[in-house]
Amino acid sequence: MSHIELYTTGQCPYCVRAKMLLQNKGVTWDEIRVDQDPDQLQAMLQRSQRRTVPQIFINDQAIGGFDELAALNHAGELDSLLELTG
Repeated sequence: MSHIELYTTGQCPYCVRAKMLLQNKGVTWDEIRVDQDPDQLQAMLQRSQRRTVPQIFINDQAIGGFDELAALNHAGELDSLLELTG
């Protein structure tokens, strides 16, 4: 299974939606709260070049935020990224 990292904050509805989508896929992820650790915020900025959350990485590949994750799911491409077999 793929390694998934989510950079999130505690008050982010899009973070909740991303976690719900991934939970529905039956996968686990590492959640990195950037509102609790300024060093992690800097790491997220460096990795993604974006300031918004969530920032999602699958196997170190930058996916983007919830909109991009949902678009991959809608296009039928998310399962292969997550290494899910039907």
